[in-house]
Amino acid sequence: MPRPIHTIGHSNHDAEAFAALLVRHRIEAVVDVRSSPYSRFAPQFNRDPLAADLRGRGIHYLFLGRELGARREERECYVDGQARYPLIAETRLFREGLERVRSGAESRSIALMCAEKDPVTCHRMILVGR
Repeated sequence: MPRPIHTIGHSNHDAEAFAALLVRHRIEAVVDVRSSPYSRFAPQFNRDPLAADLRGRGIHYLFLGRELGARREERECYVDGQARYPLIAETRLFREGLERVRSGAESRSIALMCAEKDPVTCHRMILVGR
């Protein structure tokens, strides 16, 4: 039976505070759902440093931004230049990304990670969480 899937935004946390949240909630894998896994303001959350830091703490890192990110390569996901979540949810790549998360949740405690602090306004809940 799949485990609950958690969500976390790196926001303006430092690496220690972020890791402490993961440990407190017994997260075993972080699935990065940012379309672009980089931050000018918080470089500790750039893809490579984040993956290395998590690996050193015994937490698996997986980037699925291409599959589950809100900024898409598929032109059919946009109307008047705006990404439309219902259109994204219909793509093969998105469904494959969701299946990878579901499959992983059968054996690991997973947190979907994006940049936004508030999950209510982030695509990780509006799009992926549904």
